[in-house]
Amino acid sequence: MVHREDLGEFLEDHGEQVKAIFHMGAISSTTETDADKIMDNNFRLTCDLWDWCTAYRVPFIYASSAATYGSGENGFVDDADRDALAKLSPLNPYGWSKHLFDRRVARMMEDSAETPPQWAGLKFFNVYGPNEYHKGTMQSVVSHVFPFAAKGEPASLFKSHHPDYEHGGQLRDFIYVDDCVSVMMWFLDHPDVSGVFNCGTGQARPFKDLAAAVYAALDHDVQIDYIPMPDHLRGKYQYFTEADMSKLRNVGYTAPFTSLEEGVRQYVQDFLFTDDKFR
Repeated sequence: MVHREDLGEFLEDHGEQVKAIFHMGAISSTTETDADKIMDNNFRLTCDLWDWCTAYRVPFIYASSAATYGSGENGFVDDADRDALAKLSPLNPYGWSKHLFDRRVARMMEDSAETPPQWAGLKFFNVYGPNEYHKGTMQSVVSHVFPFAAKGEPASLFKSHHPDYEHGGQLRDFIYVDDCVSVMMWFLDHPDVSGVFNCGTGQARPFKDLAAAVYAALDHDVQIDYIPMPDHLRGKYQYFTEADMSKLRNVGYTAPFTSLEEGVRQYVQDFLFTDDKFR
């Protein structure tokens, strides 16, 4: 383990041993309001790692986010063209921090600037799965629903405050973490492929289906209470996300994505409902 403040020194001392960098760390809270803190951790550190990988000729795979798409009014196509990116308007500082780096990369591509030998920015959609427990309130809905479902009690989901969506009918592209890892490792096996890519399943599902899958994995009847969404979230809430996965498929990624029901079953039965929920 290397503290963030010691990372630069570590890389300078061990640079020749580093074969690739997967940069997944960030302040991912969509309600964080300290813009300086977010920019330092999510943007400047990513710039530093990009520059290091460029200098040392090391592949760089970094986490972008579906939060860059904002409300989705411009769709969810992973077009990395500068003009296309300029149309996107994230709903929170976290989304903006990821979007700014994507735009920085696009500008570098347009200017034919030097880059790492391979790079990929992955726009992760709603990831769920083991080893997210340190994330507190930013854990997946599966993790939040599980303690209630395990006791046979009602779990809470936000009510919809949008006329086009029923309570629990808000739609997300939920992707199991194992599938994210498979995509990341595929890039390492295909060093000729670089770019910004969506990382979702390509199929949006309602939150109520996700909650139902947790109860089903425990063989319990579904019980959901719908609670009002906090006022501070209502204008910054994505009611629909669905990754357009054609770009990743077109460069050769062919592996299937885990279904919502199967992914939740694995997460619940193999991790959350065991004595050791870490792998």
